[in-house]
Amino acid sequence: MIEVKNVEKSFGEFKVLKGISTTFETGKTNLIIGQSGSGKTVLLKSLLGIHTPEKGTIAFDGRIYSNLSESEKRELRTEIGMVFQGSALFDSMTVEENVGFPLKMFSNKSAEEIRERANFVIKRVNLENANHKKPSELSGGMQKRVAIARAIVNNPKYLFCDEPNSGLDPKTATIIDNLIHEITVEYNITTVINTHDMNSVMEIGEKIVFLKEGILAWEGNKKEIFKTDNQAVVDFVYSSELFKKIRKAQHKEKE
Repeated sequence: MIEVKNVEKSFGEFKVLKGISTTFETGKTNLIIGQSGSGKTVLLKSLLGIHTPEKGTIAFDGRIYSNLSESEKRELRTEIGMVFQGSALFDSMTVEENVGFPLKMFSNKSAEEIRERANFVIKRVNLENANHKKPSELSGGMQKRVAIARAIVNNPKYLFCDEPNSGLDPKTATIIDNLIHEITVEYNITTVINTHDMNSVMEIGEKIVFLKEGILAWEGNKKEIFKTDNQAVVDFVYSSELFKKIRKAQHKEKE
């Protein structure tokens, strides 16, 4: 569990996060959503320790990050997996080498142990027979699977995903969403996903945090978001491309 209490973050005189308080639950897919400029990326980077809030605390299973020593912070980082927006794979490495890289860098495992663990998670994300391929030989969806495998290779307690469906077609995006959800439940991970994709909200939005202009304007789940009378949420949901298509289809049915 990650607990966020009264977090504020500014850049110069511009306050981006304005007293955010929420909880990201273990074993669930927690989504941060909102318009561009709402503060969701800054919140994600604050959770990762990239940004340091001026006020408030972020606690990982009771461990307040700002109170940790440098060695304790390094230890905590070994418990974190990250899926980047552009996958961020090493072009010169094979799938197996990309996935095993965190173990090579941050563990004392032997080359054989690294290879075995890498193969295990590669199979878990359904990429058998892709071990020796380079990223350039893979589709966008396959590259995201490699990124997920690399993120979980070290058995993280916390998984962060930045726009994991960026650049993917709807069908592939749904597959990636479901894979992230399956892994979250299977390994009981606290997963936090920064997204603007309403498909993801509908598929895996077990806990949704909606930000507007740096304020936590609403939180709930994928069922509650369609029942809320919060106007900011309503405007966000029904301005999405997904719901434009749904409304268009409904209009055609009535004709």
